[in-house]
Amino acid sequence: MLELIRPKKLADQVYESILKQVMSGEFSEGARLPSEKELAGVFDVSRPIIREALSRLRSDGIVVSRHGSGSYVQHRPNKALFDIAPTGSIAGLMRTFEFRLALESEAAALAAIRRTAQDLTHIGRAYDKLEKAIKKGELGVEADINFHLAIAIAAKNELFYSAMEVLSPHVSKGITTARRLSLKVSAERLRRVQREHEQIMIHIRESNPEGARDAMQMHLRNAKTRVLTESGER
Repeated sequence: MLELIRPKKLADQVYESILKQVMSGEFSEGARLPSEKELAGVFDVSRPIIREALSRLRSDGIVVSRHGSGSYVQHRPNKALFDIAPTGSIAGLMRTFEFRLALESEAAALAAIRRTAQDLTHIGRAYDKLEKAIKKGELGVEADINFHLAIAIAAKNELFYSAMEVLSPHVSKGITTARRLSLKVSAERLRRVQREHEQIMIHIRESNPEGARDAMQMHLRNAKTRVLTESGER
């Protein structure tokens, strides 16, 4: 078991090291990264570890691979990310977003089919609390978490809620990081997040499972993008 866990931790370390180098400008946008062999030598790890780290960076939109040419920097990560996110936690935050994307998208679809009037009330209350937080210039982390938990409850499958409870420390870190970064950019960023929440809520209220699923997927993908990139477009 230890041998299975250790490579993942090494890949996380390499992932974050490269991320920092891109953020600092050591590798600028459009620059070609060293080869897998060169990176393995620099970090003193095996090439499979390098491949895993690069695969995650590609999945996160930070680097792009060009066949026969290598890996190139596509986007520069948010400069404030390393100030806000706990050291060594960024790879874990990204994996949490990936898991939430699969879990919560289906929960939203089921909620659109199975929700009760009481469920809609709970979802609406969390949404309203988020509105108040935005108007006051507050983060609204607790209200954001409760909004997503209310949707998991509305899915009427206790495993969705149980999974969210188990993940709650990771989800809380991700939401806190995303909302702090958004608030640093502009209040409008949090307003865009709220519009995404509104779309999810509308589709659930209108019993539109496909719309709810798509809206949740878009929201979580955009959340991941907002954490990683400094463009602020999403």
